[in-house]
Amino acid sequence: MIASVVRFFYPELKQEEVRKFGLLALAFFFTIGAYWMLRLLKDAIFFKVAFPASLGWLPDQGALFQPLAKTYSFVTVLVLVALYTKLVDLFEKQKLFYIICSFYAALFAGITAILIWRDVAGVEAVGRTLLAATGWVSYLAIESFGSIVVALFWSFTSSVTDTEAAKRGYPFIIAGAQVGSIAGSALNIFAEHLGGVSRLFFVATVLVLMIMVVVWYFMKTIPAEQLVGNRQAAQTEKKKEGFVEGFLAGIKLLFTRGYLFGILIVATFYEVINTIVDYQMKRQASVFPQYATENGFAKFLGIFGVATNSLALFMALLGTSYIMRKYGLTFCLLSYPIVLGLALGSLYLLYAYGNPSAAVMLWSTFGVMMLAKGLSYAVNNPTKEMMYIPTSKDAKFKTKGWIDMFGSRTAKMGGAQFVEPFKKNLPDLMTYGTLLSLGLIGVWFAAALYVGRKNAELTRKGEIVG
Repeated sequence: MIASVVRFFYPELKQEEVRKFGLLALAFFFTIGAYWMLRLLKDAIFFKVAFPASLGWLPDQGALFQPLAKTYSFVTVLVLVALYTKLVDLFEKQKLFYIICSFYAALFAGITAILIWRDVAGVEAVGRTLLAATGWVSYLAIESFGSIVVALFWSFTSSVTDTEAAKRGYPFIIAGAQVGSIAGSALNIFAEHLGGVSRLFFVATVLVLMIMVVVWYFMKTIPAEQLVGNRQAAQTEKKKEGFVEGFLAGIKLLFTRGYLFGILIVATFYEVINTIVDYQMKRQASVFPQYATENGFAKFLGIFGVATNSLALFMALLGTSYIMRKYGLTFCLLSYPIVLGLALGSLYLLYAYGNPSAAVMLWSTFGVMMLAKGLSYAVNNPTKEMMYIPTSKDAKFKTKGWIDMFGSRTAKMGGAQFVEPFKKNLPDLMTYGTLLSLGLIGVWFAAALYVGRKNAELTRKGEIVG
């Protein structure tokens, strides 16, 4: 029954691939479901829970701290990426899931316990210091979880998939992820009825544990011949390195291979833009009367998550696979910066010349962010992940680790640092943020064009990078 439904939406999938990509989609369902639930809770906790005015904080202290939190996230991920590159050499790729997910499950369980204590005993019992520390730790942990576990999943998937199979199966994986993200986001809408953010944090912890279960079952049941991706790249998997050499291997490849540096631009420049627009949207929502409370703000973020991921799911089911096969990967890489640039330009014109009300401006910014995130998840992300298929193990895991963790954090930190001087002046942020964003989009477009053409050349010649 399930296989028939899958084949209806993805008729190009081979019979033997349905199980393989189905399990990968399920693993990513739990990964993204947990991540979206947590990322929305992260902001709800940081904005509305960790720094209560009753304990002496400013009413909007969490919002004022957010740009600084993005900077601290950069430092946190720098340390974690160093540990990750060493773990890649020490353990088999599936065991990395068990180690990393166990760490996060334990950490999230501890945060859940503190939040439940707050619900039962009140903020005064927990205390100003512990509650603030919980906000900071949860923010940094969730930010790093989104970088590390998502990057690990795609590194693992690209190591067991070739380019042609990826064109057939990656849209299916993305669809599974979007169902998970919609479910995770939807639960935030009903946070108040489900017992508050502490109960949702508990659910997210269980989802992290389920990732390990699915990966274990995948390795146990999928035949060995289906676990080989690009054969030239597979020959590099036995390579071992010392800690310093392994730590630097990913960086060296990144800055000596133009193809990988191009992927860095494609994978990170949009993060700067999204960080700027995301702050505008959340700051507007946090002072909007309907969403000013803890549960009201969580509800707004839940609505945003459901809308964004519903758009991405619709595209993943009906459009992504067709676009990839009909127009090619280069077209997919170029479509995102073009559409995002047009959306940002339209938003600025509305702000500058449309005299919008606060509600119109909030929902227009919401629409731009929904489009930006939806296209990213449904088109840009699966396409850029396919760029790693004709690369070595070091490029797939170590260089990709640097790009997705360190590069992504750097981009978000850059966006946050740009926001910092304008965080109390949204009109100036709108003006200068739009100018910066359009400039970045120009560079991003050129890099996407180069990477797409180079990938086609590597695939045609049967060569790898790294």
